[in-house]
Amino acid sequence: MITGKSLARRSFLRGAGAAIALPFLDAMTPAFGATTKAPVRMGFVYVPNGMDVRNWNLDYEGKLGELSRIMKPLEPFKDEITVLSNLTHNNGRALLDGAGDHGRCCGSYLTGVQPKKSAVDIHCGISTDQIVANKIGHLTRFPSLELGLEDARQAGDCDSGYSCAYTNNLAWRDERQPLPPILDPRALFERLFGKGASLSPEARVRQAKFRKSILDFVTDDTKKLQNDLGPTDRRKLDEYMSSIREIERQLEKAESDNAHINPGMPKPYGVPADFAEHFKLMTDMLTVALQSDMTRVFTFLVTREGTSRSYREIGIPDGHHPLTHHRNEEPLMEKVTQINTYHVKQFAAWVEKLKTTKEGDSSLLDNCMITYGAGLCDGNKHNHEDLPTVLVGRGGDKFIKPGFRRVYRRETPMTNLHLSMMDRMGVHVDNFGDSTGRVTGLDLA
Repeated sequence: MITGKSLARRSFLRGAGAAIALPFLDAMTPAFGATTKAPVRMGFVYVPNGMDVRNWNLDYEGKLGELSRIMKPLEPFKDEITVLSNLTHNNGRALLDGAGDHGRCCGSYLTGVQPKKSAVDIHCGISTDQIVANKIGHLTRFPSLELGLEDARQAGDCDSGYSCAYTNNLAWRDERQPLPPILDPRALFERLFGKGASLSPEARVRQAKFRKSILDFVTDDTKKLQNDLGPTDRRKLDEYMSSIREIERQLEKAESDNAHINPGMPKPYGVPADFAEHFKLMTDMLTVALQSDMTRVFTFLVTREGTSRSYREIGIPDGHHPLTHHRNEEPLMEKVTQINTYHVKQFAAWVEKLKTTKEGDSSLLDNCMITYGAGLCDGNKHNHEDLPTVLVGRGGDKFIKPGFRRVYRRETPMTNLHLSMMDRMGVHVDNFGDSTGRVTGLDLA
């Protein structure tokens, strides 16, 4: 029976101090009223050390056909992506003193400003995500979320404090304040669902014996809500709650696997040893955060810039960064391609999850704008032009027409894309970093 009543867009399931935000449900659309639109989300997924451009670049433009070897995992979703070419970060180059190529490329990626080298402090600029968060962050529980997959203390290849500040952070609140990414999955879970203060590894092991699912605390509220929902919404709610329970299961497995590690080790407790598991766990939680409108802005640092991480799970014990300085030796270049492809494979699995997560008549992916790319082009050459960049999603209301490769004029600033994305988020600024205007053609068939 249609009553004209609707469920508030920002509704929560509550119980015993727990609060779980709800996803977009049909019951949130007023009967006989205007359609309630899902919000648009904006995010940036950054991969380090550039690409093997031989196996990244396409040899055609226009409508996407067969993708390159590195992008191949995204082929099932080529109608959901836009490949952008000739975008450049001029301020990633060594124009002034800078902080090394890796520090400059990462520090400038979302700021458009060249990081300054200093013996006493750091100096960069406010990042794209934070400009948007400052304007619309009051609409969500978290103005923005910053995530990552590698603890800087593990790397051991930072040459200075300021260099680490640039290579370890994408988001900058202002010129001197980076926003460090959350690396530990449990820390992210507790931030999203408020389970309490961070515990020591030993305390976590004790607590795990008695831990209840957060869903157990909201059982009564869940049952009451289900009684008032239609069949479609009940299914959506059940799928949403199942995804949260699966995240809890993954967390418990990771913590069980790491229960006997040395607490003095720098690796955050509960981080899965396997890169793919870590990536999936973090993106599963990010999906929940986006789905329930906890945030509309995020950054994701897929390991720190300049990382020497190895990938033994795919048979590569060599460090990533040293491999990129391959001196055009084919065996080393092949390993770089494999690492690049492995990263894209994990990202593609997340794209599939976003695409299959429904929001009204569209999907969560439809209502996102997510860039995937690197701040260096070729990791061997350390060049900063024609940066590898893929834009995923439609930005809501078919703002973006995906399924194409767009080739811009050489040396087009990456910050032009940032301005266009900010516009779509309802945040309009005249200039940003080294911008010269907005990018064109995203909405053209």
